[in-house]
This record gives sequence, C-alpha cells and structure tokens, in this order.
Amino acid sequence: MRKGRVYILCTAHPKITSGQIVKVFKSITARELFKRKPDLKRDLWGGEFWTDGYYVATVGERADWGVVERYVKNQDKPKEELHRPELF
Repeated sequence: MRKGRVYILCTAHPKITSGQIVKVFKSITARELFKRKPDLKRDLWGGEFWTDGYYVATVGERADWGVVERYVKNQDKPKEELHRPELF
C-alpha cells in the first residue's frame, strides 16, 4: 500500500492544540474508512490506518496564502527544481 500525505488548512481557537486537531482528524477519518471499507482494516499491518507522526506549521492571519499553496504543490518536486525562480 502506498503511503501519502494529507494537507489540512484549518482554523482553530488558540486554546486547542495542534495535537488535539490531528488526533480528532485521524480518529474520525480512520473510523469512517473502516466502517465504509471493512476489508481495509484486515489488509493493513496491525490494523493502523495512520502513522503516529505528523508535522504542523502555523500561519498567521495576515500570511500570504500563496506561500502555503506553493509549498503543498512543490512537495514532490526534486530539490534542484525548487531553486528555479520560475516556480515561485
């Protein structure tokens, strides 16, 4: 099975930690996927849909959203291509 990435851009109250958001997202999506595709759990090693790790970055309310979009679009490009000015 191929591993992939999931990007979520969301807003949250400052008292809610990024870890809490990730935990809720992972638990709800895994539960729904296993409910809709029961064979999926059997096919996964250990029955785990998500890995334990995650990466979170924050963006201020006045940030340039174009920077975030370019970051996501360029994730799988070779490092050499990322230094070419025409990509940015």
